[in-house]
Amino acid sequence: MSVIARMRLPPAMTGPAPRRRGSPWAARGRVAATATAIALAGWGLAFVVSAAPAPWYYWRSTVDGARVCAQVSPGPGWERDSAAFEGPGCQPRRKVLVVPMR
Repeated sequence: MSVIARMRLPPAMTGPAPRRRGSPWAARGRVAATATAIALAGWGLAFVVSAAPAPWYYWRSTVDGARVCAQVSPGPGWERDSAAFEGPGCQPRRKVLVVPMR
């Protein structure tokens, strides 16, 4: 029999650990952690809200030369065929003519 098996443990080490009541400091730590998580989520949401839409491009098929207007590549076998369009659906941006008033 090994030495560890022959040792007798005190009664405090043989039973389950006693349940301790939570300290008020632990509750404050949870509140601070929750507040930090909410602040980080709000900070991340601010970046998502301020993001600009993706530009539109014409894509040309390397197989048959067909052209498609999309914001992202339709898949393998397609290459970008134009510069970025700022308008939706590959429409050029509207030109606004400003006429000064007299």
